Amino acid sequence: MNSAESLTDLLKRLRRWSLAVGVLGLIICGAGAVLSPDQFFRSYLLGYLFWTGIVLGSLALIALHHLTGGGWGFAIQRILESATRTLPLMVLLFVPVLLGMKRLYLWARPEAVAGDAILQHKVLYLNAPFFWARTVAYFAIWAVLIFLFNRWSRQQDRTADPSFTRRLQVLGGPTLVIYVLTVTFAAVDWVMSLDPHWFSTIYGILFVVGQGLTTLAFAIVVIARLVQHAPLSEVVREKHFQDLGNLLLAFVMLWAYISFSQFLIIWSGNLPEEIPWYQHRLHGGWEWIALLLVVFHFALPFVLLLLRTVKRRAATLTRVALAMIVMRFLDLFWIVAPTFHPEQLSLHWLDIAAPVGIGGIWIAVFAWQLHGRPLLPLHDARLEEAFHHE
Repeated sequence: MNSAESLTDLLKRLRRWSLAVGVLGLIICGAGAVLSPDQFFRSYLLGYLFWTGIVLGSLALIALHHLTGGGWGFAIQRILESATRTLPLMVLLFVPVLLGMKRLYLWARPEAVAGDAILQHKVLYLNAPFFWARTVAYFAIWAVLIFLFNRWSRQQDRTADPSFTRRLQVLGGPTLVIYVLTVTFAAVDWVMSLDPHWFSTIYGILFVVGQGLTTLAFAIVVIARLVQHAPLSEVVREKHFQDLGNLLLAFVMLWAYISFSQFLIIWSGNLPEEIPWYQHRLHGGWEWIALLLVVFHFALPFVLLLLRTVKRRAATLTRVALAMIVMRFLDLFWIVAPTFHPEQLSLHWLDIAAPVGIGGIWIAVFAWQLHGRPLLPLHDARLEEAFHHE
């Protein structure tokens, strides 16, 4: 069996098992929706945010790659492109969030708005029609950018026209700006407005960094498996894993900086409309989640990723990346869940079933997309220099 056949079998097996797990998870979620509809929508939103973060983070990393070049970017370019092409699935999977708006968002309940002066003050922005319109706009903007990156990349493969390389480079800068703006607004709409009385000026940036970190960890896990197959096995070396590890370290540090900055600003301000957000997350058992994040989302990976030997060994770096994926989900859980359970720590079985169900379907579609194109760009003029420059 040659490398291509082996890779084909690997991706087929991944699609088959992921689809089975996803379908089973969504069936369980269906039962949960009947038994506990409020909890279903809360858990579904959590799972949706996690997997959508990889799609959008992939768009950002593609843009960064085309701006900077380098072997690390070419090694994971096809992984990122395949992840972005799952956006239509995420559009479809957003429908339950729209159906559950009144169960998720206080501002979507007319009776709640009628008795709350703050919600009445924000009603021009926080209302269902405008929420739907903004969501459509976000998905449309992301879809256009993803379409251009993937279309020009495919045309580059087919024609070897160097002008497509230049187009991709030029698109990279504006994409990063648009990505930050749209993800910031989407984070405010989809997550921060769960508690419409609270606000943070750097909330969106926390999601931007978190998505980049999740996506990079995911890409490391995938490339570590694919590097056993041609053509990646012929060009990807330890130094490329070291570059990916260095970038992962940068994202870990940036996440810690942004997270601490938000905490410091809000806590030192000591304003009654801001402080409760952290009070809910530092009491009732939620403080243990916060401690886990400090230790395993920052301190331990920070130390490990400083070590050159950890970053140059694919197997070791993969373990760190897998741990980061788990901690990214835990961080998102700590951000979302206390809004609905501020008194004490609460973990419902749907909090596991929903992310697993959505993730199973997403991975199956991702593997299908990954199988559709070569694992490396075919005619990018920067490719040889990126892999052979010492």
